[in-house]
Amino acid sequence: MLLRFSVSMDEKLLGQFDEYLVRRKYSNRSEAIRDLIRSVLVNEEWEQDSEVVGVVTLVYNHHQPQLQEKITELQHEYHHQITSTTHVHMDHHNCLEVTIVKGRASQVRELAEKLIALRGVKNGNLTMSSTGGHLH
Repeated sequence: MLLRFSVSMDEKLLGQFDEYLVRRKYSNRSEAIRDLIRSVLVNEEWEQDSEVVGVVTLVYNHHQPQLQEKITELQHEYHHQITSTTHVHMDHHNCLEVTIVKGRASQVRELAEKLIALRGVKNGNLTMSSTGGHLH
């Protein structure tokens, strides 16, 4: 059931929000507000060390000595948090590794930080989400 409510907002701030809607291709303010609220609730779950899901994305030079072994070692150390891993050869030197993770936020974040900090990782990111049980 959808409920309506009104929001009072400074005209300039509303203008900036409307520009955001255009950039993000939202068809209306309501959907954008719903997404922003969901995002805040997901972040809150991470702060409360709840059960979460996420994706760890790594781009790295596969010629870096022992890097692949260190990645595999960490993945085995945190095997309870890992749901799936995909490895893609981007070119002769670079690989993309995408790891889907699930578990307590602190453990998932710890794994992501250790992976991203490895020597030879050119870019790393943790995309946080929620198991979504309470989000609508």
